[in-house]
Amino acid sequence: MQLSDRLTGGAIAALGSAAFFYGSKLPPVPGQQVGPSAFPMAVGAGLVICGALIVFGIGRHFEEVAEADMASHTAPELLEPLPAWRNWLALLPPALVLFYALASEPLGFLPTAAIMVAAASFAFGAKPKLAIPLAIIAPFIINLIFLKLLRVPLPGGILPFPW
Repeated sequence: MQLSDRLTGGAIAALGSAAFFYGSKLPPVPGQQVGPSAFPMAVGAGLVICGALIVFGIGRHFEEVAEADMASHTAPELLEPLPAWRNWLALLPPALVLFYALASEPLGFLPTAAIMVAAASFAFGAKPKLAIPLAIIAPFIINLIFLKLLRVPLPGGILPFPW
């Protein structure tokens, strides 16, 4: 079953406007210019914009051109079907969120995020040459953003943030 672009784009825009509205209701933090409302409002605005682009079909031409280009270079009988286990990859993001909820306190953010990034990278086909450095560097950058810009400490666990 396929849903129309107008329906899915409208649902994304509605979700974004709800995030923006409820994010704007969060109380400000005294003494800070950026409060807890900034992130949900930014995400909500992005979702509204993306949903509107989907509803109005902006960018659909690029998909048609890419599909035509791919069809002209490959014969349909040569394309390999995806293995059945790849259908289960849709469950990976919720499983990683559940893993974070259970493991972040005892392990800490850095090891938990490194495991999550490595698992997602390998599951979606990244080569070890890219996945391992990404799993090492990305958690430090994310922790730095949360600690310095948002002033939200993340769990230290067995490997606390070095500064």
